[in-house]
Amino acid sequence: MDPIAVEVEGVGHVGYHVPTLVLGRGAIAQLTYTGDDADAPEIKKLIDAVAGNEDDFDNWTALITKVSELEGGVTRNSSPAAIDIFRAANDLFLTKFPRLYVYWAKYANVEFSIGGTETAEMVWERAVSAVPANPELWAQYCQFKETTCHNVPVTRELYERGAAIVGLDFWSDKFWDPYLDFEKRFGNASTVTRLQARISALWLYAYRRYYDAFVQTAIHSRDLDELLSPVELAENQRIVMSKYEALPEPTDIELDREMRAQISRYYAELGHKCHLEVTKRWSFEEKIKRQWFEVSEVPEEELVNWRKYLQFEEIEGDFKRIVYLYERCLTICASYDEFWLRYARWMTAMGKEEDVRNIYRTACTIYVPIGRPTVRLNWARFEESVGNLDTARDIHLSILEALPTNIETMVSLAGQLRRDQGIAAAVSWLERCKSTVSHGDAGRLIAEQARIHWQGAGDVEAARQVFKKNRLSFCNSAAFAINYLRFEMKQPRNNEAHDHIREVHDLLREMGALPVHLLKYLSHEYMEYLLDCGGKDAMKEYIELDKQVNGPYSVQTGLKRKVAEDGDVQTTDRRLVASNGHPGVEVNEAEFRRGVDPYARYYTEQGQDPANQGLI
Repeated sequence: MDPIAVEVEGVGHVGYHVPTLVLGRGAIAQLTYTGDDADAPEIKKLIDAVAGNEDDFDNWTALITKVSELEGGVTRNSSPAAIDIFRAANDLFLTKFPRLYVYWAKYANVEFSIGGTETAEMVWERAVSAVPANPELWAQYCQFKETTCHNVPVTRELYERGAAIVGLDFWSDKFWDPYLDFEKRFGNASTVTRLQARISALWLYAYRRYYDAFVQTAIHSRDLDELLSPVELAENQRIVMSKYEALPEPTDIELDREMRAQISRYYAELGHKCHLEVTKRWSFEEKIKRQWFEVSEVPEEELVNWRKYLQFEEIEGDFKRIVYLYERCLTICASYDEFWLRYARWMTAMGKEEDVRNIYRTACTIYVPIGRPTVRLNWARFEESVGNLDTARDIHLSILEALPTNIETMVSLAGQLRRDQGIAAAVSWLERCKSTVSHGDAGRLIAEQARIHWQGAGDVEAARQVFKKNRLSFCNSAAFAINYLRFEMKQPRNNEAHDHIREVHDLLREMGALPVHLLKYLSHEYMEYLLDCGGKDAMKEYIELDKQVNGPYSVQTGLKRKVAEDGDVQTTDRRLVASNGHPGVEVNEAEFRRGVDPYARYYTEQGQDPANQGLI
């Protein structure tokens, strides 16, 4: 959840100690228990534990268990304080972890014992909204409705809602079985037959059980209009009647016999099709060991399987099946940005703007922590792409409200400002941001200002001036240094360009306080430039630089000059001789006696592998 607390419609119950339940990170701190003094200290301790680390699942479950057991188990006869704390804790818990369908079912069942049918149904509705792709949860909700509601059409309508959502699930026999039982108890033979016919065409793991029961009992005994939909019935009648075009018109008995034979052939083909489709999907389904959301990481082999399964259905091309598989995947993998992004991108390709928006909204307001801004930034770019510039800006600003030093978001908003308002607005925004971040990150923002001038406006000289103006202050910023050198290396090849590159490289080596391994990296990039683009004297410079960068410490005069107080190589050599007895590598006698090779340490500090030097 975003750290900005939000009020959720339809969540509150009359009698809460907190009159308006506000949900979101930090909201648990508002929770208090005013009941039995014997339980109050423990509950406060559990609340404090959750508030101290809201991502710790065990702390939450300990709190939920405790509030559920108050006064021997919360019921309608419990004190108002116990009921309030039970409801509030569950609301906060299931806002934090909304995919936990088992806890939704527990909450609804206890709520039924507290407030009766109406309040329990509110919880069930929230449950199937939070975990829509769960046949078992829908079955439990429908069975609750069946038990508490004596209006058969109303209950049937709920079953149909569930069927429209989870009916395609590979394991939806958990839903279809209670639906069939319901129709057998409260419907009639006709509705049962129609439901059996409908299920027999679905690609379920248990398809054969439904198929055999339907074919063996219904095809030769039930009315034809119960066996097929009107469209299917008309098509099969056309096939049968085409046989009699050159023959006398059949009697009613002959026509009935022919029609049932044709329907048998039709369902035989349908059964064969089901078998093939179920077999194709079984290779993916058998690898899905986790069927519901857990806070622990999904095993990598299952993530790989989900990627392959989604790709398979995308290639198959059935829109409803693809959407449902994404929903099912995200029931299990809700914590993984990649699947939210994949779903949104696929839906974008389908041209469903509002569906894309709903995917991003669901991901960002419930499942993806704001500490991982990638999905939110993609949402902002999507909104910008459809012309909602204010919404895109607000998404950026909401991230920065929670993560005020997030460089990626600052740069992304600068890009939007450049596209919408021009170069000056983007550069001005980054200038304001510089004062809010560390020195190293400010160097990155300066490099971004230069990049906007260069690539956004095509003004190379303006970009160069931005770098030059800040080079002495930020030459020890890794992002600034890398971008400065690369900027000059990407300019058109000529002698003047080479002079600019050499100037930047020498500045970074002599004036910057960058780590040795980064200096080596930058020098190697420059050396590659000399090999690929240098003139006739380039190899002299290359060999000298190779000695300074890759040679033994004793010949790295540039580094020795840099660390000397007076800039003299001899000064560094004299200091090393005085302290170590030789001018090469600094040796710690205690470490040497323990067997630590000083040369191995030297090569490690230089960013090299001691093993490649024959020392290990």
